[in-house]
Amino acid sequence: MAVVTFRMIPLLAAIAMIGLPAQARDDGRYANSPLKGWFESLHSKAGGPCCADADGTALDDVDWDTRDGHYRVRLQGAWIEVPDDAVITEPNRAGRTMVWPYYVNGRALIRCFMPGSMI
Repeated sequence: MAVVTFRMIPLLAAIAMIGLPAQARDDGRYANSPLKGWFESLHSKAGGPCCADADGTALDDVDWDTRDGHYRVRLQGAWIEVPDDAVITEPNRAGRTMVWPYYVNGRALIRCFMPGSMI
């Protein structure tokens, strides 16, 4: 029987999270969207897929900004800094600011973020 030390717990948790499936919400309503293929091709710099338009959340201009050279978003009433490797740098064909969050133990983390015009 293997003994797990406290130092191994973060490593084991990270390994377990790698295998977790993304919770997709695409119920078919976007199947005919001309941007469907583009949304599905989006990947963060970390290499992970952002998923589809149905998985993202469109943000109002008051729910995102920059601070200290980094983007941040407001989700569930709290400001969350967007990791640099989660920012989509290609042109935003959708035109609206979008974020693809995922949740771990009730805490929102950012899979991908695509800034809008912020005009």
